[in-house]
Amino acid sequence: MYTQFFGNYLLSNGIVTQEQLFSAIQKQAKTRMKLGTLAIHAGYMTAQEVDQVVIEQTHQDKKFGELAIQFGYMTSDQVIELLKEQSPDFLLLGQILVEEGVLTHAQLEEIMIDYRSKNEMIDLDMTIETQEGLSRLFDNFFIISEAPVSDYERMYIELLFNNFIRFIGDDFTPLSVEVCNVFPTANCVAQKVNGSRPFTAYINMDTDTAIEFASRYVGEQFPEFDEYVAASLDDFLNLHNGLYVVNISNDFSEEYSVCAPENTSNGILEFTQPAYQFSVMYSFGLIHFIISVED
Repeated sequence: MYTQFFGNYLLSNGIVTQEQLFSAIQKQAKTRMKLGTLAIHAGYMTAQEVDQVVIEQTHQDKKFGELAIQFGYMTSDQVIELLKEQSPDFLLLGQILVEEGVLTHAQLEEIMIDYRSKNEMIDLDMTIETQEGLSRLFDNFFIISEAPVSDYERMYIELLFNNFIRFIGDDFTPLSVEVCNVFPTANCVAQKVNGSRPFTAYINMDTDTAIEFASRYVGEQFPEFDEYVAASLDDFLNLHNGLYVVNISNDFSEEYSVCAPENTSNGILEFTQPAYQFSVMYSFGLIHFIISVED
C-alpha cells in the first residue's frame, strides 16, 4: 500500500497533476530502479551527490556504482547491498517523475523525508508493510479526503483496496474520497447490501478500462466489451461485497446480506442520501466507486 498512497500524497499536496501521475504509473512496470534513487532512500548519498555522479557519467564510461565509490560517496559493500536489495515500489514512481522532469533529485529527497515523517515510517525498510503502518496510511488518506466515513465504511474501502491488489493488480493510486450527489455512468454495476447500515455500492468505468479490468480479473485477454466482460464486473463487485459481509459478521457480529448485482450503465445516478465517490487510477484507466448510504 505504500506505493499506492504515495501517489495519493503527491496529488493531494499538489506536487504532481493527475496527468503526470497517470503517465508515471503507465511507465512504472517497464522501468528499472536506479542505484542513485536507492542510495538517496538508504541515506548513503544526498541528492546533490547523486546529481554529481550522473553528470560525471556523461564524461566517463563508468557505472553509477563505480563512480560513487570513486568519489567516496559509498563503499563497495554498500553498493553491493543496494544492488541486492528489494526496494519499495514507490521509489520507482518517484524516479520516473524525476526522469520525466516533473521532480528533481533534491525535491524527491525532501518528499521522501516528508512522506515518511507524516506516516511515521521510522524504519527505512518500507518493503515490509506492518499493520500499524498501514493503519496510519489509511488514517492520513481519510484526513486528506475530509470525508466523514464511519468504521463500517472505512472497513469497506480498506477491503476494496486489498481486493484491487489481490485480483486486479497493485499498479494503482487511490484518489480522494468526495461527497457525491450526481454521477454519469458508462459501464456501471450496482449492488445493494442489507444490514443495520444498508447501502448500495456502484463500480463504474469506461469501455476500454472495463475490458482490461475484466481481462486481469479472469486472467484472459478479452478483445472487446461483451457479456463476459460485463459478467466479470458483476462478479468482482459481488465477490468484494460478499467478503465484506463475512468481515462484518466476524468483527461486529452483525448479519448482512447482498442482493443480486444490477447493470445501471449509460445513465445518471442521483443521490438524495449521503454518497461517497472515489476513484482509483490504474495504468490502464480510471475506476470509479460510489457508496450510497441509506438512513
